[in-house]
Amino acid sequence: MAFAKIAFLFNKFQQGVGVLAKSPTFAKNPNQLQFEADINKLFMFTSYNRLGRDAEEADAEEIIEIASKATLSEQQKQVQENIHYQVENFCSSMDEILLTHIDKAKELHESGSESRMENKVPTADKPIVTETRPLKLVEVSRRLKDRIGYTLDIRPSLIPHKEAGQGCFIEGEADVGAVLAFYPGVIYSPAFYRYIPGYPNVDAQNSYLITRYDGTVINAQPWGRGGDSREVWGRGGDSREVWNSSFTTPEIIADVKTVDNLTDKVLKMQSEPLEGSAVIEMRNPLAFGHFTNHPGKDMDPNVMIYPYDFPLSETEMRAYIPNVAFGNTGDVKMRRSGSFLSRTENHSSLDVPVLKTLVLVATRALCNEELMLNYRLSNSERMPDWYTPVDEDEEDLRRLS
Repeated sequence: MAFAKIAFLFNKFQQGVGVLAKSPTFAKNPNQLQFEADINKLFMFTSYNRLGRDAEEADAEEIIEIASKATLSEQQKQVQENIHYQVENFCSSMDEILLTHIDKAKELHESGSESRMENKVPTADKPIVTETRPLKLVEVSRRLKDRIGYTLDIRPSLIPHKEAGQGCFIEGEADVGAVLAFYPGVIYSPAFYRYIPGYPNVDAQNSYLITRYDGTVINAQPWGRGGDSREVWGRGGDSREVWNSSFTTPEIIADVKTVDNLTDKVLKMQSEPLEGSAVIEMRNPLAFGHFTNHPGKDMDPNVMIYPYDFPLSETEMRAYIPNVAFGNTGDVKMRRSGSFLSRTENHSSLDVPVLKTLVLVATRALCNEELMLNYRLSNSERMPDWYTPVDEDEEDLRRLS
């Protein structure tokens, strides 16, 4: 099989990681070593996924050859393109499900932009909410599964410990390298850490925080269960809306009695202006990455995170990215460059502002099962009782055997 060749390269790469780990240079920066290992895996997973199920042995050999020669920077660029390619396809599917007239929506966006320029009104002050079909999240989820082969569901976790709570399950089938979930919520750059609710003890009442390698923090607590949250609070949940991150739900808080108090605190802490409230599609069936649990004993992770930089120039896709940034992120830019995989489309290089998000990527083929993510907790003094460290070398060997 073609994938067996990628598995062989994985095995060789893991051996190389073991050698590098003993190097004095990398010993001083283990996070960098882990980041490089993750990018290498993601490069092969997502590149293989992009080729599709009809990929031949020669295709796998091409990926292997490129991976063995490409620099870390080159691999990062390719992973970004591979992920963005999948996100584009997801957004197109969501448009087909939700937009009543796609051409009309485009015209509305363009005409709205022109009128703002004439009146010199900032875009963030008058966001346009595109008309969509009045569908509940459950119906959107069902239709998405019909189009891409899978969707997500939130139900009690199968992990055998009392703190597992709700888990995130894939319904349907997805191939290795597939983007399965977005990690929704409010994005905080290091400059705005002090505005994270509960600062400096930000994780005291919030287990829905996650940090990217670059230090960006995403707080998923305000998102709750997205479109389902609106129905719980009696606010509809069947249309697109402006989201300013001031919403949270009982389902995501352990002690329901503290909901009102905590919501007030969230509102107070987030009274500072955001980078403009955004029109967000709350009925995003894949915006449940924050419900993914750490695997229990004798279980293996089946997803890994990727720090996806969403280009804000993609205005037609913006509604499907379930995040808003706290503070001004206009100076955050990404350089897009041409792909170095022969089959992919080339883009001219340009600098574009980005939203620093996270997505979850499948590390093997999945079918109707619970998603599990290695949390990689490192503070031994505060390690929870339920946490079982994952030996990633053994995990890779089991996956490749």
